[in-house]
Amino acid sequence: MPYYGAIQNPTFMPAVRDIVAITNAFPLQVTTSFAHSYLSGLIVRIKIPQYFGMEILNDVQGSILVTGSTTFTMNIDSTNFDPFVVPSPQPGSIYTPAQVVPVGEDADILTQSFVNVLTPQF
Repeated sequence: MPYYGAIQNPTFMPAVRDIVAITNAFPLQVTTSFAHSYLSGLIVRIKIPQYFGMEILNDVQGSILVTGSTTFTMNIDSTNFDPFVVPSPQPGSIYTPAQVVPVGEDADILTQSFVNVLTPQF
């Protein structure tokens, strides 16, 4: 039987980026360690490990507005949050960076995926 329709279980995989700064502002601005290649409308999840401050943002997700090659804003008021601070790694410890993880798009069709793993069902 020929396959017609949506492919089940596609994988959406744009690049994860490390976070080096988050402002206490509205809207909050995130700065990544190098160019993120994101487009406005991408939905991301913020991952903030313990000791970075601003832990209230951990696992928060939302749509972004790109403002530069390493910056974007999110419609979140972070003016009263604890400040974001990148801790110095301790010798012998495992360092886990704060990260921005793309999870989807605010669009009718995926335009920002770097890899889509599609398995046709025949």
